[in-house]
Amino acid sequence: MRRWFVALAAAFATTAALAAPAAAESVVRYGISMSDIPLTTGQPDRGAGAYQFTGYTLYDPLVAWEMDVADRPGKLVPGLATEWKPDPADPTHWRFTLRKGVKFHDGSDFNADAVVWNLDKVLDDKAPQFDKRQSAQVKPRLPSVKSWSKIDDYTVEIVTKEVDSFFPYQMLWFLVSSPAQYEKLGKDWDKFAAAPSGTGPFKLDVFKPREKAELVKNTAYWDPKRIPKVDRLVLLPIPDILSRTNALLSGQVDLIETPASDAVPQLKAAGMKIVTNVTPHVWNYHLSQLPGSPWTDIRLRKALNLAIDRAAVVDLMGGLAAPAKGQVDPSSPWFGKPSFEVKYDLAAAKKLVAEAGYSPEKPLKTTFVIAQGGTGQMASLPINEFIQQSLREIGIDISFKVVELEVLYTHWRRGAKDEMNNGITAENVAYVTSDPLYALVRFFHSNQIAPTGVNWGYYMNPKVDALIDKAKRSFDVAEQDKLLAEAHQLVVDDAVLVWVVHDTNPHALSPKVKKFVQAQHWFQDLTTIGVD
Repeated sequence: MRRWFVALAAAFATTAALAAPAAAESVVRYGISMSDIPLTTGQPDRGAGAYQFTGYTLYDPLVAWEMDVADRPGKLVPGLATEWKPDPADPTHWRFTLRKGVKFHDGSDFNADAVVWNLDKVLDDKAPQFDKRQSAQVKPRLPSVKSWSKIDDYTVEIVTKEVDSFFPYQMLWFLVSSPAQYEKLGKDWDKFAAAPSGTGPFKLDVFKPREKAELVKNTAYWDPKRIPKVDRLVLLPIPDILSRTNALLSGQVDLIETPASDAVPQLKAAGMKIVTNVTPHVWNYHLSQLPGSPWTDIRLRKALNLAIDRAAVVDLMGGLAAPAKGQVDPSSPWFGKPSFEVKYDLAAAKKLVAEAGYSPEKPLKTTFVIAQGGTGQMASLPINEFIQQSLREIGIDISFKVVELEVLYTHWRRGAKDEMNNGITAENVAYVTSDPLYALVRFFHSNQIAPTGVNWGYYMNPKVDALIDKAKRSFDVAEQDKLLAEAHQLVVDDAVLVWVVHDTNPHALSPKVKKFVQAQHWFQDLTTIGVD
């Protein structure tokens, strides 16, 4: 009887398959350099790179970045807001006209109430839906926001603390999650993490922390141009660079970020495609300038910048990087004309260290906090170890406190003065430099010291402040560029950071992956990944 039932079931299955052949689901497995899946609740943790994984996949911002072009820098484009503009009578008041007809994944409506609810969620610690974890990620990215209110169902007003022409760039980081889903799940952000609801082009189908996240195509997405080209995208955390590269070579994944540089020839021989692009992103050390820090001495700050053979670092990265001469590339309109040249000059570095009273025989000893790896940190440990050896040659002996990436971000956000950073005189967070806010304002203006922003080292230069303030008050792009260039040249002349290399954000694709647009940004659009 049982044998007859199985045979009959098999016959029905065969008939059904012949009658209506099901299209195979297209799947891409992506090995990411993080040790865990970033927060899925609406504001990703683990830095700017995480926005491509659980930010711009599950959610949308009001103001978006153009990510589907590779041959030029992108620009600000409408997201969940179709228009934004300051009030001519009072440019601290910004009106956002919201997109109509957009639905969250749970079917509820996107509107002004949802935007206000989400701003409360991350900026108002008295709001019942306030989430400390999400707030920690995005509040430092929204330093200008003073207040917000609903004007009507599809208009929101945000008031800034001062006139700030760069304010729309801040809104790239603010993502909108569903109030209805939060209510449905018992007002519990932990439950929301496993069943999130945004308006984005993907939905979360499977979520296993530290193991994987499976995203599926949102066929009802409001922007037809960004409907994903694959049915399912599997994110697999593989923080070790060699393990990630081997996973691609062995066929365990179809796409990885930051392959091992010495394996590039092997990858190419195996039919893999290496994709890079100009990336506004700088690998650096941010130095403390608090009393007691050795880096209050400009001679030592300059010596650090002169002691590093950046060409050798590029070679270490298999050519997948570019030497840095400042916060931004010399081709940037904000570079200016610094009098101090960031270059490799070992003799000059040794001379400056000697003038400061140190030498290889009597070294300066201090500690930097660095990450074991992660998106944006490139080959973190190999680069740091190379620089550690380089600095010993001039009499500077650096010890590393090696932490997980999100722990490093906590060190960074709290600033050099926080007790968490006792004994630490520099941190090694790589910085996005795609817009004025991210290139200069929040790292070098004195009002961006923690907890307001991430001027980690407590750098204060009234001339830099004045130039940035004037640029923020101007809505003329040419004038902005001129003022920012003057600010940047002062920052380089002060050797505020140790600038090492600019990233090229390398990815390695298996032959299975036929499409992938790599934008000139740290934001990437995973809807462009395709297999046909």
